[in-house]
Amino acid sequence: MDRINKVPEGQEKIVIQGAREHNLKNINVEIPRNRLVVISGLSGSGKSSLAFDTLFAEGQRRYMESLSSYARQFLGRMDKPDVDMISGLSPAISIEQKSTNKNPRSTVGTVTEIYDYYRLLYARIGKAHCPKCGREINEQSVDQIIDTILSWDEGTKLTVLAPVIRGKKGEHVKVIEDAKKSGFVRARIDGLMVELEDSIKLDKQKKHTIEIVVDRIVLKDEIRRRLADSVETALNASNGILIVLRRVNKEDQAYAQVAAALDSRGTPYDREASYIEQEVFFSQKNACPDCGISIPDLQPRLFSFNNPFGACPDCTGIGEKMEWNENLIVPDKNLSFNQGGIAFYNPDSAWNRSIFEAVAEAGGFSLDTPLNKLTKAQYHYLWNGDENKILHWVYQKQSGEGYSEYKRPWLGVMADMKRRYAEAWGESQKERMQEKFMSVSECQTCHGKRLRPEALCVTVGGKNIWDLTELSVLETIDFFKNLSLTPTEQKIAAQILKEINSRLNFLKNVGLEYLTLHRSASTLSGGEAQRIRLSTQIGSGLTGVMYILDEPSIGLHQRDNERLIKSLTYLRDLGNTVIVVEHDEQTMLTADWLVDIGPGAGVHGGKIMASGTPAQVMQVEDSVTGKYLAGKLRMKIPEIRRKGNGNLIRIQGVTEHNLKNVSVDIPLGTFTCITGVSGSGKSTLLSDVFYPAASNAVMRTEYETGKYKKITGLENIDKVISIDQTPIGRTPRSNPVTYIGVFDKIRDLFASLPEAKAKGYKAGRFSFNVKGGRCENCEGAGTITIEMNFLPDVFIQCDVCHGKRFNQETLEVTYKGKSISDVLDMTIEDAADFFAGIPHIARKLETLKEVGLGYIQLGQNALTLSGGEAQRVKLASELCRPSTGKTLYILDEPTTGLHFADIMQLMNVIQRLVDKGNTVVMIEHNLDVICQSDYIIDLGPEGGTGGGEVIATGTPEEVSLSKKSYTGRFIKSMLEREALRDKKL
Repeated sequence: MDRINKVPEGQEKIVIQGAREHNLKNINVEIPRNRLVVISGLSGSGKSSLAFDTLFAEGQRRYMESLSSYARQFLGRMDKPDVDMISGLSPAISIEQKSTNKNPRSTVGTVTEIYDYYRLLYARIGKAHCPKCGREINEQSVDQIIDTILSWDEGTKLTVLAPVIRGKKGEHVKVIEDAKKSGFVRARIDGLMVELEDSIKLDKQKKHTIEIVVDRIVLKDEIRRRLADSVETALNASNGILIVLRRVNKEDQAYAQVAAALDSRGTPYDREASYIEQEVFFSQKNACPDCGISIPDLQPRLFSFNNPFGACPDCTGIGEKMEWNENLIVPDKNLSFNQGGIAFYNPDSAWNRSIFEAVAEAGGFSLDTPLNKLTKAQYHYLWNGDENKILHWVYQKQSGEGYSEYKRPWLGVMADMKRRYAEAWGESQKERMQEKFMSVSECQTCHGKRLRPEALCVTVGGKNIWDLTELSVLETIDFFKNLSLTPTEQKIAAQILKEINSRLNFLKNVGLEYLTLHRSASTLSGGEAQRIRLSTQIGSGLTGVMYILDEPSIGLHQRDNERLIKSLTYLRDLGNTVIVVEHDEQTMLTADWLVDIGPGAGVHGGKIMASGTPAQVMQVEDSVTGKYLAGKLRMKIPEIRRKGNGNLIRIQGVTEHNLKNVSVDIPLGTFTCITGVSGSGKSTLLSDVFYPAASNAVMRTEYETGKYKKITGLENIDKVISIDQTPIGRTPRSNPVTYIGVFDKIRDLFASLPEAKAKGYKAGRFSFNVKGGRCENCEGAGTITIEMNFLPDVFIQCDVCHGKRFNQETLEVTYKGKSISDVLDMTIEDAADFFAGIPHIARKLETLKEVGLGYIQLGQNALTLSGGEAQRVKLASELCRPSTGKTLYILDEPTTGLHFADIMQLMNVIQRLVDKGNTVVMIEHNLDVICQSDYIIDLGPEGGTGGGEVIATGTPEEVSLSKKSYTGRFIKSMLEREALRDKKL
């Protein structure tokens, strides 16, 4: 019987009756509305089946059915979940752990829509500058120009100039004559005032600047009409550009301000003189009077790197380009050309040899000379060529029928490769060249800033739009808090700034204050992407909605967890029902209502073990979650920490991303945890630098490695293995048993059966990837894929084999009454018992059970496995291999998606690996796991630019004494709590 605590009478509730989706066992449960509800239970017990596949699916389906039939035809048909009845449902919004858009054009700024408001802000109050000289450019009407001039002190002496020639060679006789005919008397030529009646002869070989003096005025109240005429005359004469020489006396109030402005630009002036003559430029267009460069009208699209109007023309707004990589073309400079030193060219090719023999002769070196022994001039000639030096070479045809003679300059390896790439036949050939010899590098035109120069020269508060996106959320909040605007600018930007600040604060409140808005969305973790969507929902301010979230605490440090919980309770307090699938202890204790599903995983789960307040759930003896919350079930803190085998790996001078010249020691033969607040640099240190560097040195891989100075101690390990949460396969054909290699043994077993031998069946007959034994209608997939062009593909069960994957003849061969298809449908747990008498099969299946995967099917589609499940399959695969005791295992948050009971099981496996002498290094936020470790490296103190330093190292007990470490504080309270529980026991 399901144990159900009813929702108190009179309280609104969601009632679910007869839910049977996936592994749910016809369950009935009541969930209070407008409350924070946590659904917990072992991995695979049915939490997501209840929350997403039942509650969300039905809420979404009912909402769709409320729409018109016309609208529904565009949204597709939604199947009704397998449930008898659900009442009290609200419109549902799902915020899942799926990754964000992998489009390289998507950034945190575009995903959160903050960048859209940035674009509007810069278009409305941005100050344009010349991309070449940096001079500020203002677009003003005649009235604005006149009002600006009239705002200066009364009595100020002005000279109005019309710049008719700016830095052009020539005698410019016609220009001077036209000025005379128009009645002008004076001009400033190359900075000197001259009378136009004088004989003026200019050097036609030099550049000259001619500015006609239109008027000389002293500012008075009644001067507006004369000033307006002069300004209009000057603007007409010089195509919309005007210079006013303003004489500011020392006693004037404006003197200090003008002097400061000149000092800031580095413009020299006579400090001893009684006045300063300031040049003030005005323009009716966004154009620089000195450089003649025009700026387009400031529109939001100018600041969009996804619009051709604003994107960098070279990289089309991506900020990166595929470029030839010299290190890939010349991987080892100790080799000569004949030894394959230039990887692009086969030295055995007669054509290549004929060219390079001529190149070597012209350059004065031999093809047997190692490339690092060439002089600078020789290497430059080899690489860049010389278009002025004609090369002569002869190519003997392979057929022996004559030869060809060539005379042309050698333009270098790089130019020759680019030519061959351009002339390559077919995309596949080009792709091979890209994979081998090209790599993604920063665009040299925009330097990774994605925008055209005209957009990058517009500033607000002294920063262009890209500089602003490079700030973290926290730094951006401070920037806008201290932003100084004129009253007019404040009025224009008020609403824009309100929207920007609210969105930035929402990101801060869900623990993402370390993110920068220019960061690519594809680099976000699932937890970060989910919290971004959560912040968007908080900003929407909806009420009466049912929000369903999938483990939002993933990747979040305990310090930031409280802010996440506040965000969830804020959503609830708005009048929403917030349902969270979660394993975090703090979130479960904060919840208004807790639903525990179990007792086991897969076929052993799907029952309601307890439903009620956290305090009520703690009293239920059959609830694993309740026993954990009550402290009855826990991981005992180790009394002795391993010291290791005496050796260590030391990595020095790591400066990748936000790491600030970090150096760390990792003791071998220990279980080491890398901890720190979100964004402190943990993944950068472990995944971007340490793992690729160690793997390249030990496993001879060629991973791209982050910046570091030196790594030592790797001679003490013989293998480096990364066990991450990427899928174990990319197609429905991949499954756990093929990944760990046990399916080969099962197929061999079936092939050895008398019935199979009699029919002449080999092991390949029992593979769904090979013709012969598989169903050819679905080609062994069990499903037929129907491509829907611009809609998602549709999968339907094969109507020939009915999902069994094999043809009828193959299915007739049975072992203990089970066909190969029946075996693939078994759970790991059942299969381990079934094959108990065959050690080499049972041993691998038992390993999968040990890592907590006994509930999954042998032939389960790899694409249906969660990240945590995929990681444990990989871990099981490694455990099946013989251990040398000198292996380095690297894991990134392996507890993601795991219940406490699963974590206990996982930790037993991890500790077994270390007990054999191996080294395990993992990134982790789970305090139970951190307290099990032998050694901790804590990074911080904050995230983003505020992080990147080693805050504390040592055993958990040593780190708990650090006053600077946030992790240390939580470890200390954890150790104290466990010590208190030990006393009670």
